[in-house]
Amino acid sequence: MCRNIIPLNNLEPPASDDECHDAALQFVRKISGTNAPSRANQEVFDRAIAEIERSVRSLLDGLVTSAPPKNRQEEAAKRQARSAERYEAIRVFQDAKRAARAADG
Repeated sequence: MCRNIIPLNNLEPPASDDECHDAALQFVRKISGTNAPSRANQEVFDRAIAEIERSVRSLLDGLVTSAPPKNRQEEAAKRQARSAERYEAIRVFQDAKRAARAADG
């Protein structure tokens, strides 16, 4: 759904309430299609964030795994590497398109 949503399960230290809130906020923004609701929609927007935040916290607190906790720094480094790879592929594609247009023109 969204590349920016990161897994919060099985981290060391465990996901904080702020991280649960941020994930809920990002989800509501994505679903609603807006980063900042109008004044008329602010209350329902905030209520949705609070409900999802509670659900996220409940989910994370209830999940059980036998896998060792993931290191936050290692997981962040993996995400950064994937992002760099993705952006490099986009850059190469765009350069090829520009070169093809220049050859045609």
